Amino acid sequence: MAGPVKTEAVVLRSIRYGEADRILHVYTPMRGKLSAIAKGVRRSKSRFGGRLEPFFRLNLELHEGRSDLMTVTGAETISAFTTLRADERALNGAARACDSLGRVFDSGESHPEVFNLLCSALTLLDNYPEHATDGFQVAFRIKLLLAAGFAPQLAACATCGEAGELVGFSPAAGGVVCASCEAGSFELDGETHRFLTDALGRPLADLPSVDRRVVALADRAVSETAAHHGQVRFKAIA
Repeated sequence: MAGPVKTEAVVLRSIRYGEADRILHVYTPMRGKLSAIAKGVRRSKSRFGGRLEPFFRLNLELHEGRSDLMTVTGAETISAFTTLRADERALNGAARACDSLGRVFDSGESHPEVFNLLCSALTLLDNYPEHATDGFQVAFRIKLLLAAGFAPQLAACATCGEAGELVGFSPAAGGVVCASCEAGSFELDGETHRFLTDALGRPLADLPSVDRRVVALADRAVSETAAHHGQVRFKAIA
């Protein structure tokens, strides 16, 4: 329905458009991912200032017309995450988290828990930039898959339900597999299995420190699950 819209939002991406405008991709708690144009925002005397940049948490006022592209009519800063913006690691971590969210949740459906997850992640990076690790990205992504309904099965064999002797991971089956069902899987050691379980069940701030080999294997499990069951292609983690 056309008319004014008020919503809390986090700016995922901001793209230059024309001589002075920007196209914003934002994520909201009740309307999911939205796109809007901020007219004249790049002019020096714009009333929006710099608050429509990526990772700002805002109270947005929008006008919804007949097109899919709304128009920004007002914006009030809730949090600018200024510490995050001064740290290259945290800034990169925020960008990758926003990109991952936008790939999994690319519609206007309501997912307030996903909005809260994003805000928690940005707050953590703002307060503790050292958390901006590759392991943090894997954990954030697996939590996105949980919210989307296709998180990997980690407690028992995804094929037969056997809880013991879990030796591999099968993206096609949707999780860990036992020795009897390992065909088509790749080997998954106990340390990586524990990290995936922790990443799924523990807060982002409580993740254990693990080596690069574990992170790389866990990332493969999460990324291939997303591709197979959600048709989502994550950017590679360096």
